[in-house]
Amino acid sequence: MIERRAAAIEFRAEGRGLRGHAAVFNVEAKLPGFTETIMPGAFAKSLRSGSDILALLDHDQTKLLARTRSGTLKLAEDGKGLAFALDVPDTSIGNDVLELAKRGDLGGMSFGFQVDKDGERWTGNKRRNLYAINLREISVVSAWPAYPETSVIARARPPLRLAMALRFLETV
Repeated sequence: MIERRAAAIEFRAEGRGLRGHAAVFNVEAKLPGFTETIMPGAFAKSLRSGSDILALLDHDQTKLLARTRSGTLKLAEDGKGLAFALDVPDTSIGNDVLELAKRGDLGGMSFGFQVDKDGERWTGNKRRNLYAINLREISVVSAWPAYPETSVIARARPPLRLAMALRFLETV
């Protein structure tokens, strides 16, 4: 069974890309009936495996935004959590996501996963810590998240002439 978790996001602009965190470490998520925390290193094995991980809109497999196999989705663990960068496609779905991101209208980021054998530890039946997650997908979500601390940034890249001028000024 694939589990899904969501979190709030921030949006700004960078060309046709989105970046931020799809999951955060050491933050409690209040879920129905229990509290869950993702521990640092929980995604490491999954990221090393070379599995093809998708970026979707609202966990919908027909709304593909990017994937690791093609290099349009990059994932890594950092000190905050599961960092991502994705190239938004020039499709109707991609354009809609980018426009909603720039306006700040989207609800958050989410991820779909399965827990590895011995990848979780429970304290009673109310507190779950995740230590090893088999990541399947990340999603931009339209509604409310479970992990409000995640972030997504969509920044507008400066025009090429401006970027070249800035590089020139840095060398002077």
